[in-house]
Amino acid sequence: MQISPAARLRELLAKPQLQVMPCCFDALSARLIEEAGFPLSFMSGFAVSAAKIGAPDTGLISYGEMVGQGRDICSAVSIPVIGDGDTGYGNALNVKRTVQGYAQAGFAAVMIEDQVAPKRCGHTKGKMVVDRETAYSRIEAAVDARNEGADIMILARTDARHTEGLDEALTRAQQFGQIGADILFVEAPRNEEEMRRVCGEVPGIHMANLVEGGATPILPPEVLQDIGYRIAAYPLTLMSAAMKAMNDALAQMKAGRHPASQVLEFGELRRLVGFDAYYEAESRYAGARQDKPEPS
Repeated sequence: MQISPAARLRELLAKPQLQVMPCCFDALSARLIEEAGFPLSFMSGFAVSAAKIGAPDTGLISYGEMVGQGRDICSAVSIPVIGDGDTGYGNALNVKRTVQGYAQAGFAAVMIEDQVAPKRCGHTKGKMVVDRETAYSRIEAAVDARNEGADIMILARTDARHTEGLDEALTRAQQFGQIGADILFVEAPRNEEEMRRVCGEVPGIHMANLVEGGATPILPPEVLQDIGYRIAAYPLTLMSAAMKAMNDALAQMKAGRHPASQVLEFGELRRLVGFDAYYEAESRYAGARQDKPEPS
């Protein structure tokens, strides 16, 4: 019997060590993460919004676009993937539909947050959070969807640190855990002391979100594990690195030079995209195409 993505993620998080989690934005980036040996990934809303519609993470991308991208990502890899479900795209019933849809798309977990819609990236200005009652009802709806048959874990996020202070964020995270969330995420603590308070005062499995240039310090994995985190998410690292590489290559081409030293060898590019695996699978069936010698 095949184990579900949610069950694989539960097994992974039952281990005591920190899980380093590079985040993806499309099927190719997810495949590269798996190829590199990482045991899980996260579909970053910031990165998907940028890559899919060329727009900032300010609530412009829709549920349909996100779940469609997630379906492609999850089908491309065997590792569990967590999906960014934003605010749930509406009221409590919308949250339930989002959780159900993300489960059907193949996600192992879905993140639901307490920001006012349209939401913002957790490390940019203009964030606001809903009141406690609304925040709690979103997580209740998400947990209900899971308990009613959606095979998926619930990652509950609070952004209250930004506007309401750390004490309010801790209160919300504690309640999210009591409601039944599987993973807890207090966004944007400002220093190591705050991070230790998060993990020390709120029971549960915690995720750290590490954005280059963001509000939270990027601590070494061994320090994050000592603090008590179980997941270390790097939501923008791969997209930022890819954009830098593309900009550098474009600048060289604009200057009349070919960026040959920056590109993969063609055989490795083909392998990573999946040509080698395709040829191997194709060869098992009659009618497989065979290379013919080039005419002299």
